[in-house]
Amino acid sequence: MTIAYLGLGSNLGDREQNIKAALKSLDAQDGLKLLRSSSITETRPLGQKAQPDYLNCVAEIQTSLSADALLEVLRKTESLSGRERTGQVWASRIIDIDILLFGSDVIKTVQLTIPHRNMHLRSFVLAGLCELAPEAVHPLLGETIYVLYKRLNGENFHIDSRLPQLVSVAGIIGAGKSTLAKGLADAFDFRLIKEAYDANPFMRDVYAGKKEYALDSQLYFFLSRMEQLKLQNFKDGRIAISDYIMNQELVYAKIWLDEIQFELYKKINIEMGTLVVEPTVVIYLKASAEECLKRIHLRNRPYEQGIDMKFLERLCAEYEKLFAKFRACPVITLDADKCDFRRSEEVEKIGRQIGYYTSK
Repeated sequence: MTIAYLGLGSNLGDREQNIKAALKSLDAQDGLKLLRSSSITETRPLGQKAQPDYLNCVAEIQTSLSADALLEVLRKTESLSGRERTGQVWASRIIDIDILLFGSDVIKTVQLTIPHRNMHLRSFVLAGLCELAPEAVHPLLGETIYVLYKRLNGENFHIDSRLPQLVSVAGIIGAGKSTLAKGLADAFDFRLIKEAYDANPFMRDVYAGKKEYALDSQLYFFLSRMEQLKLQNFKDGRIAISDYIMNQELVYAKIWLDEIQFELYKKINIEMGTLVVEPTVVIYLKASAEECLKRIHLRNRPYEQGIDMKFLERLCAEYEKLFAKFRACPVITLDADKCDFRRSEEVEKIGRQIGYYTSK
């Protein structure tokens, strides 16, 4: 007997009744027993937006059927419910039933892919799974359902292979962003985009306490990143990886600038920030102020030696606020205090996970 999880969705007719009828029909099948089902939630459609919203839920079943035989049962159930297969990926449907997980099996055939290829990108799937089995582990990603759910912050994503693929590494000073970004670029042939940190002519003065240069410094970084992340630079089709995230601009600006400067800079940032390529996935290196201060002292950049614990603690707090409401793309959060990004095995593990959030 195998424990499997199914995703059910409907956006035509009596949506809730369609789901309930499908669950009842499945429970009546030989070799299949419905154990539990999650709450039913409403979700905006992905892909073709001009269609009704969906109702979705997840079901936990026990079955003696093979995965192929289970798929046949699901398709028969869909057909008896009135679903007509048009071949359109994003078409509306009376009922849709997918196999999400089949024990810990990994299956890839013409007819069947398990785990479901997009489940880690769908909050409406992961939320239902979290109700039933939050500690279940994704057989390919090697992470629990709960961890995968937290990466999406309630959003649902579709990877568009036509768009530039950008991986952004984020975190406070000393978290290891540059080391990880370079390691991933070397190991996976990503195009490396490095922050023009040492090239900023105003940074030393700002760190020395000369706040009259703070706005100049912020604008230098902003324009440099605008130049690096413009669409024309992504024509080669390679995955690019940056050792910064554009959204961090306002984090630092909030700390360095006075109120009048910040409001001016914020308007410029919001207006012009729409012109750059947005990340497909973010790697957030969550690090403690204590550990980062040790690393800053160890790398011994003269102009950084005045950085104190209070400044780093404020940075940590602002980054937490940023990612608590970040919904532009999935965020893979790593405990940077426990990672050594100089180790190839750690870099390769992270790179393999990135592959499930990009189109390459």
